[in-house]
Amino acid sequence: MQAGKSTLERAFELARSGQYTTLSQLKQAVVAEGYDRKQLEGGALGRQLSALIKSATAPAG
Repeated sequence: MQAGKSTLERAFELARSGQYTTLSQLKQAVVAEGYDRKQLEGGALGRQLSALIKSATAPAG
């Protein structure tokens, strides 16, 4: 867990990183870093994170 970062901040960072292709993978990574998965529940948040993942992994061009 990174000092001074909330679960949501870290999830958004990871979503933008391009390292994950699914929301499930992202959630697993957040939990592996010691953050609380419960804070990542909810339809609107899931859609936001999924959209970031999609744009970060979309092929250029």
